[in-house]
Amino acid sequence: MQKRRATGALEKMVLEQLWLRPSGATPREVKDALAEDLAYTTVMTILARLWKKGLAEREPSGRAFRYRALRGEADLAATRMQQALEPVDDRSLVLSRFVDGLSDDDELALRKILEELDQ
Repeated sequence: MQKRRATGALEKMVLEQLWLRPSGATPREVKDALAEDLAYTTVMTILARLWKKGLAEREPSGRAFRYRALRGEADLAATRMQQALEPVDDRSLVLSRFVDGLSDDDELALRKILEELDQ
């Protein structure tokens, strides 16, 4: 029985390939670069979803499209964190629990960022 991937895992794998190629990549180039044995149509579907979500742009390239990531990994993660806070009533509690779960290095980095913003 095949093990299920985590939600969004394929999109992340494909986005990682686009982040490595600032000039963009065709579905074939992405498929060939992935360690996973995915069908060409699966890669095309994932790229089309990324385009529809506004995470990638595309332009014609022969009989296919060439896709480019519109947002970097840090921007995407920050947006997802902000979206996770949107429906929450007690944001302070959520942020407190988030900070409690940070490693010492991450907590130090966050403190430094907040200090720089106060200046």
